[in-house]
Amino acid sequence: MAQKTVIIYTDDLTGEETSEAATHTIALDGVTYEIDLGPDSYDKLLEAVGPFLKAGRKTGRTRKPRKATASGDDTAAIRAWAKENGYQVNDRGRVPADIREAYQKAR
Repeated sequence: MAQKTVIIYTDDLTGEETSEAATHTIALDGVTYEIDLGPDSYDKLLEAVGPFLKAGRKTGRTRKPRKATASGDDTAAIRAWAKENGYQVNDRGRVPADIREAYQKAR
């Protein structure tokens, strides 16, 4: 039997499918968030926080946005696997660490 895995990249803000989605990290008040955004949504994010970034000070190292990959960072593949294996996972937002770990162990 043949099996085909399809990876669909989704913009977390709009819910739209896009091959250009990248994962971005945002930290505020000691809490770090990750969000997968297409280019248009990323531009909206920069427009919204741009004035604050210009007025603020950089701390720590600068990280480049990373492209979601099938090697473990692809949230769509992790969500699909989690749902197929009985885990409760939201359709948007950050995938919990325990689900990511279970996904990695299963691979």
